[in-house]
Amino acid sequence: MLCLVFSGALCYANSVARTENEKREGTPKLTIQKSQHGGVDKSGSILASIDGHTLSVVFTENLGQVDIEVTTSTGGYVQADSTITPNGIQLYVPNTGDYIVTFTLLDGDEYYGEFTVTD
Repeated sequence: MLCLVFSGALCYANSVARTENEKREGTPKLTIQKSQHGGVDKSGSILASIDGHTLSVVFTENLGQVDIEVTTSTGGYVQADSTITPNGIQLYVPNTGDYIVTFTLLDGDEYYGEFTVTD
């Protein structure tokens, strides 16, 4: 009995039994680019990542009110929201596919990032 328990514990410790939790190497980050040139480039102040169907956005500095719109890669509307910075927001993207998120600042500057939702 002791040998059976010991061998089971050894398999578990070495992940031979495949009972360990799936480890994520981190959530994919989106590259944010500026689409309209106007003032100072603020793309470094917008940090976005996708984890499953959840798009998370963090604003690292006060950009004022920011309008956020998610569209499909072909331009179809998915979701829009608005937030006051510096804080974050999470948006749920219901379907798999390729998407574009656009951030519009009060001064008219626009930033965008492309991402893919897989399931």
